[in-house]
Amino acid sequence: MKAQGKRQAGKNRARERPAVALVGAGKLAGFLAPALAQAGYRITEIVARSRTGSMKRARALARRVGARAVTINRAALDAEVLWFGVPDGEIRRAAESLARRARTSKVRFAFHSSGMLGSGELGSLRKSGAAVASVHPLMTFVPGSRPSLAGVPCAVEGDNTAVRAARAIVHELGANSFVLASHRKAAYHAWATMTSPLLVAYLVTLEKAAHAAGVGREKARRMSLAIMRQTLENYARLGPGNSFSGPFVRGDVATVAKHMALLKRDPKVKAVYAALAQVTLDALPVRNREKLQRLLGD
Repeated sequence: MKAQGKRQAGKNRARERPAVALVGAGKLAGFLAPALAQAGYRITEIVARSRTGSMKRARALARRVGARAVTINRAALDAEVLWFGVPDGEIRRAAESLARRARTSKVRFAFHSSGMLGSGELGSLRKSGAAVASVHPLMTFVPGSRPSLAGVPCAVEGDNTAVRAARAIVHELGANSFVLASHRKAAYHAWATMTSPLLVAYLVTLEKAAHAAGVGREKARRMSLAIMRQTLENYARLGPGNSFSGPFVRGDVATVAKHMALLKRDPKVKAVYAALAQVTLDALPVRNREKLQRLLGD
């Protein structure tokens, strides 16, 4: 009887979940729609532009999740949640295109997933009676990768009722939500940009440094993984200070001087090295700090 009761409770929760319509069929929507469907949410529509490429992606995504692929002009808006997965520059315009019909639709909540822009981009839908929020997962979505949302932090900002609804959905997806003030969105996005896009830029710089050592780029990627993974594990478990090793923690001025002299051959790599070394002197345990500072200042 207890098992039967749990199954019935699960069915009841599934019925209580709001239906979702997605606007856009790009990378984020291509990840979000299956994740929502797998969590038990009904996807009613994938709304896309009428251009051939956009509709082709929308139809393919709609088939995967049992939804309809429609243009903005033909969208039924028969879902409680309208979720925008379009580029930042298109959010406001797409919302305005749907706002008039949203006034007489089932839409109660409108979300977008820009890390930079606030929920105000959906202001036209707010005027039509929907509560609005921005919902941004701190995760990278690229073709060929299917990341898990388990434990992923999601920044949520917007109207109180929309924030509550968004956090409930985020929880059902297995992610963790936190509320972000709208005036902190730009700072949050700078942080997010450093966690992945600029980290990739650093890794490309690392490949250039390996090239100077006679190691090709693909080989350098493979050879660097073990130490990078261990460093990340140490950082998460021990904190930055206890994860720090190498010539700076030893105060090895002569070695750092040789690095700087060698890297003059590639000024951009040297600039990255020097900038990170400066952060090292400011924030991490270092010996011979003054001598190293004079060296970096040269």
